[in-house]
Formats: sequence, structure tokens, C-alpha cells
Amino acid sequence: MSRGGWIIPYIKQNSLRFAGIIALAALTLLCASMLTFTSGYLISKASLRPENILMLYVPIVGVRTFGIARSVLRYVERLLAHSAVLRVLSAMRVRLYNQLEPHALRLRGQYRTGDLLGVMSDDLESLQNVYVRTIFPAIAALIVYGVLIGLLGWFDPVFAGIIALYVLVLVAVVPFGSLYISRKWQQQLKQKQAKLYSQLTDSVMGLGDLLISGRQHEFAERYAEQERDAAQYERKLSRHKRYTALVLQTVVGLIVTQTAVWATGQVADRSMEATLLAACVLVMLPLTEAFLPMTDAIQRIPSYGESVARLDKLNDEWNEGSAMPAMRSDSVASPSAIGAIQQVQSIASISARSTSSIQMQQVQYTYPGQHEPALRNLNLTIEQGKKIAIIGPSGAGKSTLLKLIQGAYEPASGQVLLHGKPVAQWAQDIHRFIAVLNQKPYLFDTTLLNNVRLSRPEATAEEVQQAMQAAKLSKLIAALPLGYNTPMQEAGRRFSGGERQRIALARVLLQQTPIVILDEPTVGLDSTTERELLDTILGSLGDKTMIWVTHRLVRAEQMDEIVFIDEGEIIIHGSHQQLYATSERYRQLYRMDHPMMADRVEQEERYVVHA
Repeated sequence: MSRGGWIIPYIKQNSLRFAGIIALAALTLLCASMLTFTSGYLISKASLRPENILMLYVPIVGVRTFGIARSVLRYVERLLAHSAVLRVLSAMRVRLYNQLEPHALRLRGQYRTGDLLGVMSDDLESLQNVYVRTIFPAIAALIVYGVLIGLLGWFDPVFAGIIALYVLVLVAVVPFGSLYISRKWQQQLKQKQAKLYSQLTDSVMGLGDLLISGRQHEFAERYAEQERDAAQYERKLSRHKRYTALVLQTVVGLIVTQTAVWATGQVADRSMEATLLAACVLVMLPLTEAFLPMTDAIQRIPSYGESVARLDKLNDEWNEGSAMPAMRSDSVASPSAIGAIQQVQSIASISARSTSSIQMQQVQYTYPGQHEPALRNLNLTIEQGKKIAIIGPSGAGKSTLLKLIQGAYEPASGQVLLHGKPVAQWAQDIHRFIAVLNQKPYLFDTTLLNNVRLSRPEATAEEVQQAMQAAKLSKLIAALPLGYNTPMQEAGRRFSGGERQRIALARVLLQQTPIVILDEPTVGLDSTTERELLDTILGSLGDKTMIWVTHRLVRAEQMDEIVFIDEGEIIIHGSHQQLYATSERYRQLYRMDHPMMADRVEQEERYVVHA
């Protein structure tokens, strides 16, 4: 049983439906056995050349009845089984999404995309086989096992005991023995396949870079080598399955032979009619076929266990029960529900007042597997409404700082406070406080309106229009044939880089958060477009807090504070005017981004010296 309850709760929720499916599966097997039984009896009876055809009427009707019933029951059982399992799979997907979605930022920082896709696709898909490939056929086979041994025990207890031992080999000895032998191979194959999944994900996302760098052949060779490595375990498992199938068919042959010997003895003793000899032998064939899937069902258990373990790991790391519980109007609120409601009310009041300060107190963070901290004892306070520019070389800790503010990372020591509380306490509702404009915001393959509305689906048309106007998109929309309903195409490639950033800015403005993070949104834009976009951003944010991570100091003079980070520490901190007057390093950086300003300053300095 999984700790996260990925199997048992769904069985309880669908117990009646599952019971009906298992009953239909058992009836299908029994109809198949009765079909062969009546067929064998009919052949034997017809070979005796009865004087009247009416003597064969009953077995003929029986053959038709059981033949039709078998097909109908099989169809209905498969239809209901797949319907029920798809319902369960849908519920699992929704549950997993609701569990992971609030922690998307932290997940992106701690998991590879391929690993997450493997969990969401492969692991959930494999769990649907728990029902179709394991639970349903296993229980149906056990029901048939009980019915078979019970009927044989009524005729001959000794023979029933012998057949019970044979069938026990089919349903327990061979399956669990095979599992013991092949379990390690299955685990290694699963690991190899997961590694291939992650590598393939990386290659698809970076296919353009592979082609440009001419490394596509190297990747293909490396992928083929790993695929061959995984294929070795597939071949081992395939060979093992063939040997297992040989053992199973040998046991089936022994069961049929034993039945033939027993039936012949019964006929010789005149305890049974000769016409039933072939029927007794033939009835064993569909019955033994019911037991053969047990081996495959049990061999799948390790893969289920690994899938459940990964889902449980996510369940342990991301608090599944953090969502606000649903309440009926006539029920009494529990303390936890009241706390959740108070938190939502607190968030609403904070957003309304737009007073969300950020405090970082002695914050230190070290990436897993690294020895040197990315941030060292960092102290920083950002008051509501301030415009802060964070600069520094690559690898200085700027991105780490942003992740800590967003709650994607938790500091190893120190505190990151948002409105006086640790950011982790706002994890479920961080989107109410902070909006982010990245370097390459993703625009979905839908309309322009839907892309902007993504941040707040309940926004009115007037609010969406205001956000687009603030982002200076009015002229662009007016020039589009379909206006707001213009398709963006995949990744928004219909529009230029500057236009895509303005659309993403409109999405951020519509979100109406008191804090906006700009993670180098002008990278890749030409200087003219960069300045126009920055002017739009600064003009549209109003009294919002702005945290701008940049490598360049364009528009730095319009910032309230400049924070320079290097090697995880704040080296320089102050306003543009203060730093330009007191810090030579800052002056050099500023002049590099403002060559005309630097020339003017140098001319002024030469004039002063000459004078």
C-alpha cells in the first residue's frame, strides 16, 4: 500500500463498479469453459448417430448460447473496465496536477523536465495497469479456481486435490518464482528507460542548438548506445518470458493429460458416460487459460512499486493537504478551515493595500552537491513601491536571489520574509503577491486574449483592455485582422521579440500583484526596442515594487536603489546618484552602457583641468 494512497482509495471509491467488472470477467471465463464442454459433448453425442436429431437439440442450443454469451460478456466487461480505469486515471492526473501546480517554481529548480514528464506520463499510465492487467484478471482467476476445485471435489476429492496442486503452480509458484528471478532486470530496465526519457526531452528542447553546433550525430550515437544498453535487459526479460511460458504450457499439458486419464478411468468404471470424456478434457483448456495471465500480473508488481514510490516521494516533498478544504454552508468550520479562510482574507487585504515588503535576513543558500554557497549572509530590505535594480556578473547569485524571493528555494540559514512572514507560508498564494516577466516568457498556441488572460481568467474585458493599453499594445491590436482573437501560433512566433515581451507584460499587469520581478526581460532585443520596452514597463508599474535583474544599467538613473552582487555578497548598495559619486567601479559600469554620457563627462573633466 502506498503512503500517498494511489491505489487503495480508488478501489474503495469504485468498489461496486470493480466488483461488477470482476463478476463479468469470471462469467466470461465460465461461459468459455461451458462452450468447450458442450461442444465436446455435442461432438461425442453426434458421433454415436442418434436416432432422432431432437436428442442433439439441447447441446446445440447450449453451444450457441454460451458462444454468444461469451462474446457479449467479454465486450461489456472490457467496455466497463476501460471506462472505470479511465475515470480513475483522470482523477489521478487531476490530483497530481493540483498537488504540483502550486509548487511549479520549486519543482523547476529541483527536478529535470524529463523526470517530471516521466512521473506524470509513464508512472500514472503504469498504474492504470494495476486494475486492467493485475487486479481484475487475478481476482477473476481465483474465483474460477475456487469454482473449478469445488466442482471437481464434488465428483472426486482426490482428483480435485491433484488439480488444485497443478493450478497452484500456475497461479503462485511460477509467477512468484519468475518475479524473483526477473525483478532486478525489470528495475534496471526501468532506470535505463527513465534516463532515456530525460535525455530525449533535453534533446528535443535543444534540437536547434544541437544542429547549429553540429553535435546531432554525436547525440544520436550516444542515445543509440544507451538504447542498446537498455535493450540488453529487454532481451533478458524476453528470454525469461519464453522459458516461463514453456513451463506454464508444460503444466497445462499435465493438467489436460491428468484430466484425460481420470476421465478415462471414470468411463471404464461406468461412473461417467463415454460422451462426457471429450467434454471433460476440452473444458480444461479455457479454464487453464484463465490462470496463465497471473504470471504477467505478478511480474508487473515491481514497476507498480517504483511508480508509487516516485509519486509518494512527490507527495512527501510537496504538502498535498495544504489546499483549503471545501465547506458546506450548513457545516461548522474546523480550526484548519478557519485558518485557511483567515489566510485568504489576509492575502486579499494585503493585495488591496499593496503593502508587501521583502526582508532578507542573514540569508545563505548552497546548491545541492556544491561546497561554495551561492549567497552568503545576505541582508536586504525592499520596501513596497521601491524600484530596485540588481546587477552583477554571471553566476554572482542574482537568479538565486530571485528564486528565494519567489519561494522556489528555501534558505539554508537566515530568513526571507514577505510581509513579515516566511515566504514558504505563502507558497500556495505567491502568485497573489509576485508576478514575473522572464527573458523568454512562454506564449501558448491560442489567441492573444487568452494568453493575456492566463494570469487572471476572471478578469473582465475592460480590465484586459486596460492592461493591453498600459503595455502599449493598442496600435498592434488595431492592425491585426482578428484583433484580440488573433492566434499567437506556437510559442508566440507570429510576433516579434519586443511584441512578445509586451504581451507578457500585459499578462503581468493584469495579474495585479504588488510586486513585479523583471528577470532580464530585454535580453536579445535591440537597443531601441529595449529602451522603448523599459519606458513602457516603468510607466505602467506605478506604485508597484519592481525588482529588476539586469546586466546593463540602461535606465539605472530611474531606479530608487542599485544592488550590486558578486560571489554571493552585496558589494555595492545605494541610489544611482550616490554610487556614481562614490564608487569608481559603478561609474565604469555605467559609462560602458552610456558611452555618450562618458564622453560628455570626460570633456567636462578636461575643461575643469584646463580651466
